[in-house]
Amino acid sequence: MKNIILGFLFFAFYQTGISQNYIPTLKNNTELHYVCKLHGQTRALQLTADTADNALAFKLETRGVKSKIVMLAEAVKNGNALSFNQGEYAPVLHLKPTETFFMISKSAYEDLVKNNSFVYNNTTYVLDKNKDKNSVSIDGKVIDALHVIALIDETQMWIVKNPEYPLICKITKNPLGINFTLVKVVD
Repeated sequence: MKNIILGFLFFAFYQTGISQNYIPTLKNNTELHYVCKLHGQTRALQLTADTADNALAFKLETRGVKSKIVMLAEAVKNGNALSFNQGEYAPVLHLKPTETFFMISKSAYEDLVKNNSFVYNNTTYVLDKNKDKNSVSIDGKVIDALHVIALIDETQMWIVKNPEYPLICKITKNPLGINFTLVKVVD
């Protein structure tokens, strides 16, 4: 009887430990809330997913700026450049066929998983296999993410382990002065 109780306790604690990892998903109208550090200023930014018209778009809202950033299906699949547009240039901005926004492309994610590296914006990012490296968490749940480091500078990114929509949940030490962290997801 003692072994049965110990077994149940073990599995209860094991399940609790496993359930702490969190993989955010992206559906139509999913809200992503980020805290952004832009050139020394801090601001909240909300992105709302729009998956219509064979493209992925994010409706962006921050400090009175409202914009819609549209990524082509081609970019979501094979893009190789990250756009850091802040939504100020047009109410609707169509990115280039190579550009993604707040995520890397599916092919870049595949390269990362297969080869432990990928190239974006002509920069090679390599997987950091140190699991204890400043993880990202939301409501006490650690986001299941891959941590990468740029080879030419100190840029670091945490990319959600989601091959369909590999969202960037955190960027630090970006030489452009644009760093952000995902703090909330509302489905």
